[in-house]
Amino acid sequence: MNIGYRPFLAGIGLLTLLPLMAGCSESDRPLEPPTRFEGGVFGSFYQVTVMDPLTQGQAQALEEGFLAELESVDRSMSTYRDDAELVTFNHAPLDEWQPLSNELIEVLAVSQAIATDSDGAFDVTVGGLVNLWSFGPEARPEEVPSDEALAERLSTVGYDALEVDTQQMQARRTRDIFVDLSGVAKGHAVDRVGAYLDQQGIEHYLVNLGGDMIARGYREPDEELAWRVGIEVPEDGEQRAQHIVPLSNLSVATSGDYRNYFEVDGQRYSHTINPRDGKPITHDLVSVSVFHPSNAWADAWATALLVVGTEEGMALALEHDLSVLLLVRDGDRWRSIASPAFTNYFGDALLEELGIDAWTPAVAQ
Repeated sequence: MNIGYRPFLAGIGLLTLLPLMAGCSESDRPLEPPTRFEGGVFGSFYQVTVMDPLTQGQAQALEEGFLAELESVDRSMSTYRDDAELVTFNHAPLDEWQPLSNELIEVLAVSQAIATDSDGAFDVTVGGLVNLWSFGPEARPEEVPSDEALAERLSTVGYDALEVDTQQMQARRTRDIFVDLSGVAKGHAVDRVGAYLDQQGIEHYLVNLGGDMIARGYREPDEELAWRVGIEVPEDGEQRAQHIVPLSNLSVATSGDYRNYFEVDGQRYSHTINPRDGKPITHDLVSVSVFHPSNAWADAWATALLVVGTEEGMALALEHDLSVLLLVRDGDRWRSIASPAFTNYFGDALLEELGIDAWTPAVAQ
């Protein structure tokens, strides 16, 4: 998924936390599980569902706490706010080490690790190209750039121009690259919210930030029933789940090319840019879901695999033992293909129930 990493906005939806009435009785009032929180964030939405018993006061404190975590991520990694740490880093002098927060260094290090492992399919320096194709913070018309403009922007892309020192907690740019963390920061935000809930002793929850999710415990703790998450059909219009997958003590991130795009002369141009040639992807792989303990890693890997397509994507999943579900365009239908790690984790019975093919080289043909 990669939705543009837009300014922070918080709101309350499913759980309406009314201002507490005078006295402690209202704050101490128990809420019937589940307790649900919902609002807007990063140009998308958040939904947090908690099955642990809470009082109204505890619920209000919990939401204030995880919204503070989201604000911290936005303040560090947004490319849309002038006071963001990443914006300052992108304007820092070249070749000079810049001291950065532990949080930003952590995400940059994850990004560089996956860039290396994917041979540049995931590249946080692709921001200049994202801007060129009208999907970034630059105010540009939705049009196909010229070959000259594309070549000029490609010269400013390359993860080798970003150096990260995790010992001294510093980083530097050796060329005039534009670092854009939209392919990993939302996943990191999911991890941050999950870690906060863990610290507060919450045992059963589901966090959903714009489709990136992490689950702990159960949706029905007494019966030990796993949370159920939907993998969307890659179509325009109304959202509809292609598969319902059980999730417990795991996260999932999905990247797709079917929501954020523009059209020129009948040709669709996806927001997912291949850093290797600077152009939007055009292959038949339309959605990648990665299941991983860390949503930041899942988020970045989902982007990388979507960039390279079915064959190379599954080869990377095999090499790195990734639990992956691919949705591939097959005429006017969709085929679902699971990596061996996905099959091993969820079992053959689930694949049969959902009509998912287990990966073999012949399956992709």
